[in-house]
Amino acid sequence: MTVTTGGALPDGAYDVTVVGAGVVGSAIARELARLPLRIALLDAADDVGDGTSKANTAILHTGFDAVPGSLEARLVREGQRMLASYAAESGIPVEPLGALLVAWDEEQRAALPGLAAKAERNGYRAARIVPAEEVRAREPGLGPGVLGALDVPGESVICPWTTTLAYATQAVRAGVDLHLGCRVESVSPGAPHLLRTGRGALRTRHLVNAAGLHADTVDGMLGHADFTVTPRRGQLIVFDELARPLVRHILLPVPGALGKGVLVSPTVYGNVMLGPTAEDLDDRTATGSTAEGLALLREKGRRILPALLEEEVTAVYAGLRAATEHEDYAIRSHPAQRYVAVGGIRSTGLTASLAIAAHVVELLAEGGLPVAGARELEPVRMPNLGEAFPRPYRDARLIAADPEYGRIVCHCERVTRGEIRDALAGTIPPASPDGLRRRTRARAGRCQGFHCGAAVRALFEEFRR
Repeated sequence: MTVTTGGALPDGAYDVTVVGAGVVGSAIARELARLPLRIALLDAADDVGDGTSKANTAILHTGFDAVPGSLEARLVREGQRMLASYAAESGIPVEPLGALLVAWDEEQRAALPGLAAKAERNGYRAARIVPAEEVRAREPGLGPGVLGALDVPGESVICPWTTTLAYATQAVRAGVDLHLGCRVESVSPGAPHLLRTGRGALRTRHLVNAAGLHADTVDGMLGHADFTVTPRRGQLIVFDELARPLVRHILLPVPGALGKGVLVSPTVYGNVMLGPTAEDLDDRTATGSTAEGLALLREKGRRILPALLEEEVTAVYAGLRAATEHEDYAIRSHPAQRYVAVGGIRSTGLTASLAIAAHVVELLAEGGLPVAGARELEPVRMPNLGEAFPRPYRDARLIAADPEYGRIVCHCERVTRGEIRDALAGTIPPASPDGLRRRTRARAGRCQGFHCGAAVRALFEEFRR
């Protein structure tokens, strides 16, 4: 197992290098780890899943509303089945809540039959239109004016943090070299390709570009201009766990030109989330929230679920989606160069990640990558972060065996010393308290670390020595 965060890179050429350790890049590295090859996974950040993958709506989609016949539609459909199975095996929390696509005016109600027909064309046959009375019976807290909804029972919520970490952990344990803090500065195409990074040079025979917001920049280094990434900011508001009884389903709007619109959704952590906005920007680092964006969300939320606005806000955050000028994923293979670009992976990328990985390996094989001798990977079992599943602080048998699991450090999220210790001793340990939060939920609660921050920081320093 090799995880490096500094120093020079190893000598010798890799068979395949994946640039970008988000959920898609980590899934690709995991799939490649099944082959008897030398694989590297690079990321400019100091942790996996530190970009778009850490700030999304965390929905495991059915793909009911994808463009029929598109690559995205196929990969989301396949990926949903694959990830649901993988999550069950790996301990990634998933809650199958179902979704209601709510119509608030006549135009939206008139769009429901078309959306139901689209779901049918996408192979999803469980969607059905329900009248306003049924919608209100199932979601009593909805605001006035509901005219009906499309019921999509297969939609679920999932933990995006654990998903990315599980993929990367399994890849590293299977022999993939993970190099963090390793920004690609230039690529000289050749046999092998020469990548110049902030940590020195790296050579690789095959290259996969899963660089998310910077995928078009890396694509240009290989001499291509197949797509242009436009950062699309999504701001979200997270409400306290006391708001959770207000909503029973994922409440989706009728989608518009810029995406699925503002939704209300429970999270696996027990909160309720409102958002996202959809703002096309030029700045690929603009992950700050704005007064205008939060005001817009509150306005939308007041119409959808009025009582939600009376609840305490736990946090606000913003993520950037890698939108492109294309409606579909921009996955492009250049076999002569032994290069695959994975661009334009929007909010459905979490759901589609395992299917994208399998597709990319097929494309690499067309470019000459030897794919014989694939093996099954040793399974991983991830710590549970989901509120609907057993947590260590409630497990008397676990606490009796190791009292550290009974010593709560973060009382808002009920995170124990044992969990923090385990995360810092993990295959891919966090490089910062923020990384620790994504592994344990420490400092993610209503006080946002006001009470436990110093103690968590002290444990971070103690256990990572």
